[in-house]
Amino acid sequence: MWSKSNLLLLTSNVKNDHEKRLCSAQVYEMGDSDDDDIPQLSSHTLAALQEFYDEQQQRKTDPGEGNKYNIGVIEENWQLSQFWYSEETALRLATDAIMAAGKGGRIACVSAPSVYQKLRELNGEDFSVCILEYDKRFAVYGEEFIYYDYNNPLNLPQKLIPHSFDIVIADPPYLSEECLRKTAETIKYLTQRKILLCTGAIMEKEAAELLGVKMCRFIPKHTRNLANEFRCYVNYDSGLNSEVSCS
Repeated sequence: MWSKSNLLLLTSNVKNDHEKRLCSAQVYEMGDSDDDDIPQLSSHTLAALQEFYDEQQQRKTDPGEGNKYNIGVIEENWQLSQFWYSEETALRLATDAIMAAGKGGRIACVSAPSVYQKLRELNGEDFSVCILEYDKRFAVYGEEFIYYDYNNPLNLPQKLIPHSFDIVIADPPYLSEECLRKTAETIKYLTQRKILLCTGAIMEKEAAELLGVKMCRFIPKHTRNLANEFRCYVNYDSGLNSEVSCS
């Protein structure tokens, strides 16, 4: 017998016509339970829904070679405070990081997967990049993925040698002093000097105190509108100070 919660699990992602057709094909068979409120899916419908659900999960964890670096190919998880940058912003940040790193430079993206994706999409041979991220879905990027939990800022693999990156791009997941402080430990461990921090405007004072960075004129945008004003901060001569916002 399948409860309502089981049905919600299978049908919670009803977003397109294919899914709607599956759900509209549900055939409920009432069981012998005294609770007439509890429906049961027919075995045929249940199998169809489960197959579709499995396909959806596969897409989320295996984006495929053709578009694996496209922003949005791995969906935002708001429970993890994930909000992807717009294509224009990701390109602007990636381009600035490449310029700052220089030829043969090393770039680390800390909790900034959409910038990492844009960097890899550019497919440059003059720089290397890695992604430090809590969300293990990004393990599809192979050896460049490094599991990272800001609560343990220095719990990093030995291959990440201190001060071995020309620039670190970081986007702490939460607008709190604690989160920024712990992420700052990671940033300072990784970078030789240059830092590109993306966080809320309300964190300006803390960002300056913890990392010595200053707010840029450039205003980053996200694929979704955020309630909090978002800004970029750097500690080097950056092109992000040459424009107010992305087009």
